[in-house]
Amino acid sequence: MGEDDVYTKLDGRVEPIAEDDDVYTKDGTVDYKGNPANKKVTGTWKACPFILGTECCERLAYYGMSSNLITYFKGHLHQSSAKAAKSNSNWSGTCYLTPLLGAFLADAYLGRYKTIASFSIIYIIGMTLLTLSASIPGMKPTCVSKDDCYANSGQTAACFIALYLIALGTGGIKPCVSSYGADQFDDDDEVEKKHKGSFFNWFYFSINVGALIASSVLVWVQMNEGWSWGFGIPAVAMAIAVVSFFSGTRLYRNQKPGGSPLTRIIQVLVASVRKYKVIVPEDKSLLYEIADAESVIKGSRKLDHTNEFRFFDKAAVEEPTDHIKDSIDPWRLATVTQVEELKSIIRLLPVWVTGIIFAAVYNQMSNFFVLQGTLMDLHVGKSSFEIPAASLSVFDPLSVIIWVPIYDQFIVPFARKFTGHRNGLTTLQRMGIGLFISIFSMVCAAILELIRLRSVKENNYYDWEHMPMSVFWQSPQYFLIGAAEVFTFIGQLDFFYDQAPDAMRSLCSALALSTVALGNYFNSLLVTIVTNVTTKNNKPGWIPDNLNYGHLDYFFWMLAVLSVLNLGAFLLIAQWYTYKKAVGYIR
Repeated sequence: MGEDDVYTKLDGRVEPIAEDDDVYTKDGTVDYKGNPANKKVTGTWKACPFILGTECCERLAYYGMSSNLITYFKGHLHQSSAKAAKSNSNWSGTCYLTPLLGAFLADAYLGRYKTIASFSIIYIIGMTLLTLSASIPGMKPTCVSKDDCYANSGQTAACFIALYLIALGTGGIKPCVSSYGADQFDDDDEVEKKHKGSFFNWFYFSINVGALIASSVLVWVQMNEGWSWGFGIPAVAMAIAVVSFFSGTRLYRNQKPGGSPLTRIIQVLVASVRKYKVIVPEDKSLLYEIADAESVIKGSRKLDHTNEFRFFDKAAVEEPTDHIKDSIDPWRLATVTQVEELKSIIRLLPVWVTGIIFAAVYNQMSNFFVLQGTLMDLHVGKSSFEIPAASLSVFDPLSVIIWVPIYDQFIVPFARKFTGHRNGLTTLQRMGIGLFISIFSMVCAAILELIRLRSVKENNYYDWEHMPMSVFWQSPQYFLIGAAEVFTFIGQLDFFYDQAPDAMRSLCSALALSTVALGNYFNSLLVTIVTNVTTKNNKPGWIPDNLNYGHLDYFFWMLAVLSVLNLGAFLLIAQWYTYKKAVGYIR
């Protein structure tokens, strides 16, 4: 078939011939040349290996640097336990907040492909600077012994400039890669749509393959070969991630940027307020919507009207004053789809809030789980070989790697027999199960710390560097968090992508990721409050520098209680939630 058989010119535009419509996607995606995406040569599992490879290497780079970062802050930048935990939480939180910027640029102007490509360069610059700050004399901290180092203000500044460049770089990658992978499956093709849920499972699987290598091999390298290698290898991994991404360019399907979503939301708000006296008709067909199959938003399908938040429907009530000459004033009149965009975001927000406590629980793996482990016996069995405490986080990705295939191959088909749902469980059901499991990870951590502190007290281990209790007793709490992730985090990725309007998917993915940011900040706030309250009257408090004198178990119990309350709130919200309905398709 020649090119003339595939395309026909219409008003100067290149369009596929009608009889060949089934060859092309119906969700508005295009190929790398800007032509309608051909299903046979683009997208699906043909394109996904490059995206999964990119994510695996990028996460290897990120976790290879971040898993043991609190140890670097404490041992090389000479920060206290509480300050190191707050520094780690604040930086990690920023890494999950900058995706809001990257997502906005992707949805509004650049598209996901260009956003990932451009922010990857910033990421590599940050990784390179971080490696130099730990390698070059004058830039790296001065060490008296292996774990007794001092950094001047310039050296500390160089480290944090590098880290926050990485935080900016990851902001353009995190919200876009998962959405970009999901874009490779046509929402209007039932066969492809079924594979989309599976993609999110394997996407998270690839994340944890990278995390597994990072938390085992790279943490060992950092503790035994030094931080120049420990930061240098992640920098190389990031370079490999970029090569992997560009290698799949010809196979990708690309969603067109739809203009500023924030502008559209503000327009609906303004139009609604302007028409606050207008009565909304009972017949929804009287509300304003364009007649075309495609919505007024570029590259976006129409959304069906819903009955919640009826006040905003006022923006879609047409009046004579809404017209400026021959055109519509967008600050006075919005389409039903634009109104439903705003409603979709409002409905997502309560679900979003419940992710913050879960993220605070997840944050413990790179904070207090590590500090708890450093005081325990680090030997493997009875051998003389020691592992870094941060290496115990290997049980988290191991848990995910075990649970993803189990969920995808066994739980989904089994649940499907009873629910009839194509994915076995709805995304909200899946997230709720994960929130339930996360409670037990905090209970495990609290019980372990309670037993550990009892042993310290009974045997006077207060000033021992490592008490004779194996660090492998931490493995259940890591394993449970991994199981919770498979349900909550993957469900969250799927939910926020699926329930997002077509032209706001990167932004909604970033919204999901921002729960991790707020969870980190919330954890930092909790540490500050707990430290201030419990150290009054010269008491050591719950979280002193030497945790043998503290009560870290109380902190874990507090998080367990908060998790129970959070689960209760989530169940109420899930009962109330109304799923969005997209109508029509885009040729």
